[in-house]
Formats: sequence, C-alpha cells, structure tokens
Amino acid sequence: MEVLPKTLEVDDKFPESKDLLPSQTASSLCISSRSESVWTTTPRSNWDIYRKPIIIMSVGGTILLFGVVITCLAYTLNLDPTSRNVLKMIGPAFLSLGLMMLVCGLVWVPIIKKKQKQRQKSNFFQNLKSFLNC
Repeated sequence: MEVLPKTLEVDDKFPESKDLLPSQTASSLCISSRSESVWTTTPRSNWDIYRKPIIIMSVGGTILLFGVVITCLAYTLNLDPTSRNVLKMIGPAFLSLGLMMLVCGLVWVPIIKKKQKQRQKSNFFQNLKSFLNC
C-alpha cells in the first residue's frame, strides 16, 4: 500500500478532508479523449482526428476478407473432414470479428464529427463571450 506524505494524511477530526485527497485511481492517471479540454484551440489535421477509426476499419475489413476466403475454401476444397470442420469453424469466427470491427469504425466516424461540431460551437461562444466582456 502506498504511504501518503504527511501533508496529505487524513485527519480523523475532519472527515471532510478525505474528499480533498488526490485520486489514486488508474483513470485519473490516464489521459482519455473525454478529459481533453473543450476550450483548446490547437488545430489538428484530419489524420490526427480520424486515425483510430481508419485503422480499426482497415483491420476489420482485412479480417472480414480473410474470413470470407477461409469460409469459401472450406466449402470448395476437397479436404479431409477434420480440416474442413476446422475451416468451417474458423471462417465464420473471422467473419464476425471483422464485421464487428468494421462496424465499430464506421460508427466511430459520425461520433467524432459530432464532437468536432460541438467543439467548434463552444469555441465560437467562448470568443463571443470574450468579445462581449471587453
């Protein structure tokens, strides 16, 4: 167990000081897309924005095609029954995994677009607010 420094120790007299301690959870140590500030104005390229969904869709499409090939081979080749049964099990598994990844990537793109629109609107309102306050 990690020992807290003297300045961060919780005093038994003041239970509300427990709320002031820094969080030691893994979620606070990781930077996620949700923790990104809405007010940042650093421009990002389209590749930076859509890189992950493109990679997920590419891998999903590749796995889907691989599953199609394996499934077709299972039904067209004259193989012994054990090899045919293995191919008949593996082919649909790759089909479903590839389709799932492809759909996840395709759904991710509109979510990112919506997020970008919200970020642009918030930047607009921030600029408007600063203009009106001057």
